[in-house]
Amino acid sequence: MPMLTIHDQPLPYVAKLPERPASAVTLAVIHCTELPDMATAREYGERVLYENGTGASGHYYIDRDGSIYRYVPGTRVANHVRGYNPPSIGIELVNLGRYPNWFDSHHQTMAEPYTAAQITALRALLAQLRAEYPNLHEIAGHEDLDTARVPASDDPSREVPRKLDPGPQFPWSEVLAGSGLRRVHAHS
Repeated sequence: MPMLTIHDQPLPYVAKLPERPASAVTLAVIHCTELPDMATAREYGERVLYENGTGASGHYYIDRDGSIYRYVPGTRVANHVRGYNPPSIGIELVNLGRYPNWFDSHHQTMAEPYTAAQITALRALLAQLRAEYPNLHEIAGHEDLDTARVPASDDPSREVPRKLDPGPQFPWSEVLAGSGLRRVHAHS
């Protein structure tokens, strides 16, 4: 397998994120950005949202052309999935998802397919992460772990899923094949 090219672009607040040993990583969480492009994803990632001066971001971002960017090193805890940040690495794939009407009850279909280049890059990244993080044995979609529902933006009497990513267009069987990873869901 060829050496992966990963573009390191640490977020401005990366030093404020908690450190962890590589052995703490047991889970990869697949997300889609639900944004139009990498530039917008970067803008969202740089936003400070929490009192400790950090924001919400995945560790890795994969653009539609398969380019891989690292915003947060895997030895730091990123804020990417409620309740599962300490043991996980977040991988974001650029994809519109439900953008820009995330919580509109009439806009809950995620129709943009992931590109072949993204899936190839994701599989290569997962293989490299498995080598770097010896306890990484599980994988989940954001939707598998964050099952909360929120009031719809167009009709607060209706509820919609808070998270639907990576969504129905994500080729789970292709990504899981030969990965050595087991798909998991939220603890009930």
